[in-house]
Amino acid sequence: MNALDSAGPPNRSVRHPAWRRLIGDRPDEALLRLIFRGLIVSTVLVLGWDLHERMGEAPPAMPDVSPATPGQTQAVPYLPSARPGAAPQEQRRPGATSSSELAKPMTIELVADGRLEATGTITPGTAERFKAEIDRRGDYVKTVVLNSPGGSVSDALAMARLVRERKFATLVESTALCASSCPLIFAGGTRRIAEPGATIGVHQVFGAGLPGTRFVTGAEGMAQAQRVSAECQRHLVGMGVDPRVWIHAMETPPQEMFYFTAPELVELKLATPPATKS
Repeated sequence: MNALDSAGPPNRSVRHPAWRRLIGDRPDEALLRLIFRGLIVSTVLVLGWDLHERMGEAPPAMPDVSPATPGQTQAVPYLPSARPGAAPQEQRRPGATSSSELAKPMTIELVADGRLEATGTITPGTAERFKAEIDRRGDYVKTVVLNSPGGSVSDALAMARLVRERKFATLVESTALCASSCPLIFAGGTRRIAEPGATIGVHQVFGAGLPGTRFVTGAEGMAQAQRVSAECQRHLVGMGVDPRVWIHAMETPPQEMFYFTAPELVELKLATPPATKS
Protein backbone atom coordinates (compact mmCIF):
# COMPACT_ATOMS: atom_id res chain seq x y z
CA MET A 1 0.00 0.00 0.00
CA ASN A 2 1.47 3.30 -1.01
CA ALA A 3 1.49 6.55 0.91
CA LEU A 4 -1.57 7.87 -0.90
CA ASP A 5 -3.58 4.83 0.03
CA SER A 6 -2.52 5.06 3.62
CA ALA A 7 -3.67 8.74 3.75
CA GLY A 8 -7.20 7.64 2.95
CA PRO A 9 -9.80 9.70 1.03
CA PRO A 10 -9.56 13.51 1.11
CA ASN A 11 -11.49 15.26 3.88
CA ARG A 12 -14.21 17.29 2.10
CA SER A 13 -15.71 18.57 5.32
CA VAL A 14 -12.88 21.00 6.06
CA ARG A 15 -14.41 24.52 6.61
CA HIS A 16 -12.55 27.65 5.57
CA PRO A 17 -12.66 30.90 7.60
CA ALA A 18 -15.70 33.15 7.01
CA TRP A 19 -13.72 35.85 5.20
CA ARG A 20 -12.37 33.22 2.80
CA ARG A 21 -15.84 31.93 2.03
CA LEU A 22 -16.98 35.56 1.43
CA ILE A 23 -14.33 36.49 -1.09
CA GLY A 24 -14.08 33.06 -2.72
CA ASP A 25 -11.08 31.77 -4.60
CA ARG A 26 -10.43 35.08 -6.38
CA PRO A 27 -10.02 37.75 -3.72
CA ASP A 28 -9.01 40.52 -6.17
CA GLU A 29 -12.22 40.21 -8.17
CA ALA A 30 -14.30 40.01 -5.02
CA LEU A 31 -12.74 43.17 -3.66
CA LEU A 32 -13.47 45.07 -6.89
CA ARG A 33 -17.09 43.90 -6.78
CA LEU A 34 -17.45 45.16 -3.23
CA ILE A 35 -15.98 48.55 -4.10
CA PHE A 36 -18.25 48.88 -7.17
CA ARG A 37 -21.34 47.99 -5.16
CA GLY A 38 -20.34 50.47 -2.48
CA LEU A 39 -20.04 53.24 -5.05
CA ILE A 40 -23.51 52.46 -6.40
CA VAL A 41 -25.04 52.53 -2.93
CA SER A 42 -23.34 55.82 -2.01
CA THR A 43 -24.41 57.42 -5.31
CA VAL A 44 -28.03 56.41 -4.74
CA LEU A 45 -27.92 57.79 -1.21
CA VAL A 46 -26.47 61.12 -2.38
CA LEU A 47 -29.03 61.49 -5.18
CA GLY A 48 -31.85 60.59 -2.84
CA TRP A 49 -30.75 63.15 -0.27
CA ASP A 50 -30.38 65.83 -2.96
CA LEU A 51 -33.88 65.10 -4.26
CA HIS A 52 -35.21 65.32 -0.71
CA GLU A 53 -33.55 68.70 -0.22
CA ARG A 54 -34.89 70.05 -3.52
CA MET A 55 -38.43 68.92 -2.81
CA GLY A 56 -38.28 70.72 0.51
CA GLU A 57 -37.33 74.05 -1.12
CA ALA A 58 -39.86 76.51 -2.47
CA PRO A 59 -39.67 76.71 -6.28
CA PRO A 60 -37.95 79.83 -7.59
CA ALA A 61 -40.32 82.64 -8.48
CA MET A 62 -40.87 83.31 -12.17
CA PRO A 63 -41.07 87.07 -12.27
CA ASP A 64 -43.44 88.71 -14.73
CA VAL A 65 -41.31 91.06 -16.66
CA SER A 66 -42.22 92.90 -19.74
CA PRO A 67 -37.32 95.63 -22.10
CA ALA A 68 -35.78 96.38 -19.93
CA THR A 69 -37.28 91.73 -16.32
CA PRO A 70 -41.72 91.76 -20.95
CA GLY A 71 -44.58 92.21 -16.90
CA GLN A 72 -41.88 94.71 -16.07
CA THR A 73 -38.40 95.19 -17.38
CA GLN A 74 -35.63 96.39 -15.19
CA ALA A 75 -35.70 100.01 -16.33
CA VAL A 76 -32.48 101.77 -15.34
CA PRO A 77 -32.40 105.56 -15.81
CA TYR A 78 -29.47 107.15 -17.63
CA LEU A 79 -27.75 104.04 -18.93
CA PRO A 80 -24.32 104.59 -20.53
CA SER A 81 -24.43 105.63 -24.15
CA ALA A 82 -23.55 103.07 -26.81
CA ARG A 83 -22.06 106.07 -28.60
CA PRO A 84 -20.06 108.09 -26.07
CA GLY A 85 -20.82 111.78 -26.39
CA ALA A 86 -24.09 111.24 -28.25
CA ALA A 87 -26.17 112.21 -25.23
CA PRO A 88 -25.43 114.04 -21.98
CA GLN A 89 -25.28 112.05 -18.77
CA GLU A 90 -27.44 112.89 -15.75
CA GLN A 91 -24.79 114.91 -13.95
CA ARG A 92 -24.41 117.19 -16.97
CA ARG A 93 -28.13 117.88 -17.23
CA PRO A 94 -29.20 120.81 -15.06
CA GLY A 95 -32.84 120.39 -14.11
CA ALA A 96 -32.96 116.69 -15.06
CA THR A 97 -35.08 114.39 -12.90
CA SER A 98 -32.95 112.23 -10.61
CA SER A 99 -32.49 108.50 -11.20
CA SER A 100 -34.22 107.69 -7.93
CA GLU A 101 -37.33 109.60 -8.97
CA LEU A 102 -37.45 108.07 -12.44
CA ALA A 103 -37.07 104.59 -10.96
CA LYS A 104 -40.38 104.97 -9.12
CA PRO A 105 -43.64 103.75 -10.71
CA MET A 106 -45.00 106.20 -13.25
CA THR A 107 -47.17 109.04 -12.02
CA ILE A 108 -49.83 110.43 -14.37
CA GLU A 109 -51.01 113.98 -13.71
CA LEU A 110 -53.00 116.50 -15.69
CA VAL A 111 -51.54 120.00 -15.47
CA ALA A 112 -52.20 123.29 -17.20
CA ASP A 113 -52.57 123.76 -20.97
CA GLY A 114 -53.93 120.26 -21.57
CA ARG A 115 -50.65 118.56 -20.63
CA LEU A 116 -50.83 115.08 -19.18
CA GLU A 117 -47.46 114.47 -17.51
CA ALA A 118 -46.29 110.84 -17.31
CA THR A 119 -43.15 110.57 -15.17
CA GLY A 120 -41.33 107.45 -13.94
CA THR A 121 -41.02 103.76 -14.72
CA ILE A 122 -43.72 101.98 -16.74
CA THR A 123 -44.77 99.13 -14.46
CA PRO A 124 -47.35 96.40 -15.18
CA GLY A 125 -50.76 98.03 -14.90
CA THR A 126 -49.57 101.51 -15.90
CA ALA A 127 -51.57 101.30 -19.14
CA GLU A 128 -54.76 100.68 -17.17
CA ARG A 129 -54.11 103.68 -14.93
CA PHE A 130 -53.29 105.76 -18.01
CA LYS A 131 -56.55 104.75 -19.70
CA ALA A 132 -58.54 105.50 -16.56
CA GLU A 133 -57.05 109.00 -16.43
CA ILE A 134 -57.82 109.55 -20.12
CA ASP A 135 -61.39 108.37 -19.62
CA ARG A 136 -61.81 110.89 -16.79
CA ARG A 137 -59.99 113.86 -18.31
CA GLY A 138 -59.57 113.05 -21.98
CA ASP A 139 -61.47 116.12 -23.18
CA TYR A 140 -58.83 118.33 -21.56
CA VAL A 141 -55.75 116.42 -22.74
CA LYS A 142 -53.89 117.74 -25.75
CA THR A 143 -50.33 116.56 -25.17
CA VAL A 144 -48.78 113.64 -23.29
CA VAL A 145 -45.50 114.80 -21.73
CA LEU A 146 -43.08 111.91 -21.22
CA ASN A 147 -40.18 111.56 -18.77
CA SER A 148 -39.46 107.85 -18.33
CA PRO A 149 -36.62 105.31 -18.42
CA GLY A 150 -39.03 102.75 -19.88
CA GLY A 151 -40.28 99.52 -18.38
CA SER A 152 -43.18 97.28 -19.36
CA VAL A 153 -43.29 96.89 -23.13
CA SER A 154 -46.86 95.58 -23.19
CA ASP A 155 -48.05 98.61 -21.20
CA ALA A 156 -46.06 101.00 -23.38
CA LEU A 157 -47.64 99.57 -26.54
CA ALA A 158 -51.14 99.83 -25.07
CA MET A 159 -50.51 103.44 -24.01
CA ALA A 160 -49.16 104.30 -27.47
CA ARG A 161 -52.23 102.89 -29.19
CA LEU A 162 -54.50 104.95 -26.95
CA VAL A 163 -52.45 108.10 -27.62
CA ARG A 164 -52.85 107.58 -31.38
CA GLU A 165 -56.53 106.70 -31.08
CA ARG A 166 -57.20 109.94 -29.19
CA LYS A 167 -54.94 111.92 -31.55
CA PHE A 168 -52.79 113.37 -28.77
CA ALA A 169 -49.42 114.98 -29.36
CA THR A 170 -46.41 113.68 -27.44
CA LEU A 171 -43.60 115.75 -25.97
CA VAL A 172 -40.17 115.09 -24.43
CA GLU A 173 -38.90 118.27 -22.81
CA SER A 174 -35.34 119.56 -22.95
CA THR A 175 -34.40 118.16 -19.51
CA ALA A 176 -36.42 114.95 -19.83
CA LEU A 177 -35.55 111.32 -20.61
CA CYS A 178 -37.53 108.95 -22.82
CA ALA A 179 -35.69 105.65 -23.11
CA SER A 180 -36.08 101.90 -23.61
CA SER A 181 -39.84 101.29 -24.11
CA CYS A 182 -40.81 104.95 -23.61
CA PRO A 183 -40.17 105.87 -27.30
CA LEU A 184 -42.94 103.40 -28.20
CA ILE A 185 -45.38 105.77 -26.46
CA PHE A 186 -43.66 108.82 -27.94
CA ALA A 187 -44.18 107.34 -31.42
CA GLY A 188 -47.94 107.20 -30.83
CA GLY A 189 -48.28 110.98 -30.97
CA THR A 190 -49.80 112.58 -34.05
CA ARG A 191 -47.18 115.28 -33.42
CA ARG A 192 -43.99 114.12 -31.71
CA ILE A 193 -42.07 117.01 -30.22
CA ALA A 194 -38.51 116.54 -28.94
CA GLU A 195 -37.25 119.78 -27.46
CA PRO A 196 -33.57 120.68 -27.91
CA GLY A 197 -31.62 118.72 -25.31
CA ALA A 198 -34.25 115.98 -24.91
CA THR A 199 -32.70 112.54 -24.34
CA ILE A 200 -34.35 109.76 -26.32
CA GLY A 201 -32.88 106.28 -26.68
CA VAL A 202 -33.55 102.61 -27.34
CA HIS A 203 -31.91 99.26 -26.68
CA GLN A 204 -32.60 95.53 -26.96
CA VAL A 205 -35.72 93.98 -25.52
CA PHE A 206 -34.93 91.44 -22.81
CA GLY A 207 -37.20 89.13 -20.85
CA ALA A 208 -40.78 88.97 -22.04
CA GLY A 209 -42.92 91.92 -22.96
CA LEU A 210 -46.40 90.90 -23.96
CA PRO A 211 -49.43 89.96 -21.84
CA GLY A 212 -49.28 86.51 -20.30
CA THR A 213 -45.53 86.11 -20.74
CA ARG A 214 -43.00 85.21 -18.09
CA PHE A 215 -39.29 85.67 -17.70
CA VAL A 216 -37.36 82.88 -19.40
CA THR A 217 -33.80 82.23 -20.48
CA GLY A 218 -32.01 80.24 -23.17
CA ALA A 219 -33.59 79.42 -26.51
CA GLU A 220 -37.13 80.06 -25.27
CA GLY A 221 -36.13 83.44 -23.89
CA MET A 222 -34.43 84.37 -27.16
CA ALA A 223 -37.49 83.38 -29.21
CA GLN A 224 -39.75 85.36 -26.88
CA ALA A 225 -37.54 88.44 -27.07
CA GLN A 226 -37.57 88.20 -30.86
CA ARG A 227 -41.36 88.05 -30.93
CA VAL A 228 -41.60 91.10 -28.67
CA SER A 229 -39.01 92.93 -30.75
CA ALA A 230 -40.98 92.19 -33.92
CA GLU A 231 -44.13 93.56 -32.25
CA CYS A 232 -42.29 96.76 -31.34
CA GLN A 233 -40.95 97.23 -34.86
CA ARG A 234 -44.40 96.57 -36.35
CA HIS A 235 -45.82 99.21 -34.02
CA LEU A 236 -43.23 101.82 -34.95
CA VAL A 237 -43.71 101.25 -38.67
CA GLY A 238 -47.46 101.53 -38.17
CA MET A 239 -46.89 104.91 -36.48
CA GLY A 240 -44.93 106.13 -39.52
CA VAL A 241 -41.47 105.76 -37.92
CA ASP A 242 -38.46 104.61 -39.92
CA PRO A 243 -37.72 100.91 -39.12
CA ARG A 244 -34.06 101.81 -38.61
CA VAL A 245 -35.06 103.07 -35.16
CA TRP A 246 -35.64 99.53 -33.98
CA ILE A 247 -32.59 98.23 -35.84
CA HIS A 248 -30.55 100.51 -33.56
CA ALA A 249 -32.44 99.02 -30.61
CA MET A 250 -31.64 95.45 -31.61
CA GLU A 251 -27.96 96.30 -32.06
CA THR A 252 -27.61 97.84 -28.58
CA PRO A 253 -27.16 95.58 -25.52
CA PRO A 254 -29.56 96.05 -22.58
CA GLN A 255 -26.86 97.52 -20.33
CA GLU A 256 -26.34 100.41 -22.77
CA MET A 257 -28.57 102.85 -24.65
CA PHE A 258 -28.54 104.11 -28.22
CA TYR A 259 -29.29 107.81 -27.80
CA PHE A 260 -30.48 109.64 -30.90
CA THR A 261 -29.13 113.01 -31.92
CA ALA A 262 -31.65 115.74 -32.69
CA PRO A 263 -31.15 115.48 -36.49
CA GLU A 264 -31.53 111.68 -36.31
CA LEU A 265 -34.86 111.96 -34.51
CA VAL A 266 -36.27 113.97 -37.40
CA GLU A 267 -34.51 111.98 -40.12
CA LEU A 268 -35.89 108.70 -38.76
CA LYS A 269 -39.35 110.26 -38.31
CA LEU A 270 -39.41 109.50 -34.60
CA ALA A 271 -39.83 113.24 -33.99
CA THR A 272 -41.84 115.41 -36.30
CA PRO A 273 -40.09 118.48 -37.74
CA PRO A 274 -40.64 121.75 -35.90
CA ALA A 275 -43.53 123.77 -37.27
CA THR A 276 -42.35 126.40 -39.70
CA LYS A 277 -43.67 129.93 -39.63
CA SER A 278 -45.40 131.10 -42.78
